[in-house]
Amino acid sequence: MAGLTGLFVTFEGGEGAGKSTQIRLLAEALRTRDHRVLVTREPGGSPGAEAVRHVILSGAAERYGTRMEALLFAAARNDHVEEVIRPALRSGTVVLCDRFLDSSRVYQGITGNLEPAFIERLQMVAINGVMPDCTLILDLPAAEGLDRARRRAAGPSAEGEPDRFEREEIETHEKRREAFLELAEREPFRCRVVDATQTREAIASQILSIVEPLLPLQKRGRFALPEDTT
Repeated sequence: MAGLTGLFVTFEGGEGAGKSTQIRLLAEALRTRDHRVLVTREPGGSPGAEAVRHVILSGAAERYGTRMEALLFAAARNDHVEEVIRPALRSGTVVLCDRFLDSSRVYQGITGNLEPAFIERLQMVAINGVMPDCTLILDLPAAEGLDRARRRAAGPSAEGEPDRFEREEIETHEKRREAFLELAEREPFRCRVVDATQTREAIASQILSIVEPLLPLQKRGRFALPEDTT
């Protein structure tokens, strides 16, 4: 994309897959190699999007239906892109994001039963041309991921009760896992599946081996993306 010389890496997967931990480890590894790194998340990442995050994860928007929830995610994503991600990429920063448009495709599209055409159009408007260079899908059996998430919620560093998505049925979580794997099959150039049942260190090593060869993109510009017309 014209003018964007950074590298955009997103992390996807089910609840409890270890995305936050692996983002932190990758950020540390890249910073020791003198790369500028921005760690961010969705929903959230910008002041406006963080306000929407609370509404969504608390379940306050659930009564309005999945379509409204998808619209809120899209509004938060657009604010995040324009206020945080695009400026960082323009400055040559490596942006690591915990969830992005693929989560909406899976959570609101596949298990939310929204029309694929509606979800795709909504996402294209929300991201306004800023697609990830690489998407890492941390794959973990749904039951194990939920167990991790619930133990985390009950631990001493817990932020509170399980969020709106962690409270859903195991069948829903397994369906999402399958949807992420299908997405990786459809878009193998961008998406890479990482076995999240490995040790934390093994996962981190595999992720670094995937991302490190992409870093020269910061020198020669981004690839396979439409021109930025903003």
